[in-house]
Amino acid sequence: MWLGKFLDLEDDIEMLRSKIKQEIFKKIKKNKLTPLEFTILEVIFNSNALSGYDIIQTLNKHFAGTWKAKSGTVYPILSKLQRNGFLNFKMVKSPIGPIRKIYSLTDAGEELLKLKVNKNFFDQLKFLENFIIELASIYVKSHTKQVRKEIIDEVLTTLNKSFERIKESIPSTLRFKAKCTNCGIEIGRKVAYCPFCGTQLAPEEESKIENSNVQE
Repeated sequence: MWLGKFLDLEDDIEMLRSKIKQEIFKKIKKNKLTPLEFTILEVIFNSNALSGYDIIQTLNKHFAGTWKAKSGTVYPILSKLQRNGFLNFKMVKSPIGPIRKIYSLTDAGEELLKLKVNKNFFDQLKFLENFIIELASIYVKSHTKQVRKEIIDEVLTTLNKSFERIKESIPSTLRFKAKCTNCGIEIGRKVAYCPFCGTQLAPEEESKIENSNVQE
C-alpha cells in the first residue's frame, strides 16, 4: 500500500552508497518507482524468486479483486525493472513444463526495498489503520439506524478474524523452513518443484514447508 505517483529512491540510494562499499548500485538507472513497480518488488522479495505467471497470481491475490493484474501490464514492468537494475532473471526448465523466466531481486534492488520499507513501515501501518476506520464508518453509516448495532458487531468480528489471519501469516513469510538441494534457495511456501531451478523437492522438504506454520 504505497501512496503517491512515484516512490523517490534518490535519498535511499545515496544513503546506501555511503554505507556499502561494494559497487552494487552502478546498474541502477532509475531513482523513482511507481507503487505497482514497488509492489512487484515486494512480491518477488517475499517469495525469493518467482516466474511472471506466479507474480501475476500473487498480485491478484494481493489486490483481492480491486484490480486485476494482466500479462500485458506486468511483463513490460518486469522487463523495465530488469533493465533498470532492480531485477535479475534466470531461464529455468521445469521438469513438468516449458522453460520459464524466473525473477529475483538484485543486491541493489533488495537493499533499496528493505531500506524503503524500514523507513516507512509504521507510517504505512497508520495509513492502513486510518483507511480501515474510514471504510468501516462508511459501511456502518450506509445502513439504517435500526440495524447498525448488528452491523457494528459484524464489522468487529470480521476485523478480529482479519487481524488473527495477519498475525498467523507473518511468521510463514519470514521463517523459511526448507532449501533446494540443487541451488540452495530458501523456500517458504509449499511447492513440489523449486521455483528457481525447477528441481523436484524431496517429500520431506515439502513436509517441512507445509508444517512451517505449525512450528513455533
